Amino acid sequence: MLSQMNFYQNKQDDSIIKVKNVSRSFEENLILKDISINLKKGEFVSILGPSGCGKSTLFNIITGIIKEDSGEVSVKGDLGYMQQKDLLLPWKTVMENVVLPLDIRGSNKRESRERAVKYIEIVGLKGYEKKYPYELSGGMRQRASFLRTFLSSEEIMLLDEPFGALDSITRGKMQRWILDMKQELKRSILFVTHDIEEAILLSDRIYVLSSKPGMIKKEINVDFESENKKNRIFSKKLLEMKADILKLL
Repeated sequence: MLSQMNFYQNKQDDSIIKVKNVSRSFEENLILKDISINLKKGEFVSILGPSGCGKSTLFNIITGIIKEDSGEVSVKGDLGYMQQKDLLLPWKTVMENVVLPLDIRGSNKRESRERAVKYIEIVGLKGYEKKYPYELSGGMRQRASFLRTFLSSEEIMLLDEPFGALDSITRGKMQRWILDMKQELKRSILFVTHDIEEAILLSDRIYVLSSKPGMIKKEINVDFESENKKNRIFSKKLLEMKADILKLL
């Protein structure tokens, strides 16, 4: 059950996820310390930090998988959570995998599949509906996992290092693909990564976390080439921003 504490006192605040002064320990180890972040409708926001800094723990708190020790979490809207591994069930087809959350909810199976068919072509999986995960490339498996996350949410997608296991060429293709999907499918995205260039390429804003315990070191607005983020990869500003972020880590 998500913590639905209402601390949206300012009516001008259009945040759909708001994390305020959240800390979390496991046994004697402090993992997150006084974390405050927010996600507004339509945004792509990245949480960037080294491995082990608590990024995935923060996602698990937002989704309610684990409870914060202190602080407040508020979510306005349905969440879809895509974890690091695609977690596709090997004995189910692509179609069966992408509609699985809807089936678990008890949704009408025919309607769920009709809904999925509308997006299969958009995500590049047309013709693969009856294939099994072992028959797909790594990038295609991630697309299937993305569609499953999309179908399970109405507004917000949490993506936890979704491209971390891919080779660099496939990863680059998936980064460009997700920008297209963001535009096409109109979702708000909170994205975890430890790849600086990936965060700059994709994001409207970036929260930079320190190593354990994870603390917000800086919030960065990525305000260049906003109309076509794919152009950022060729921009001198990307290198300048990367250099600035490296100094923080």
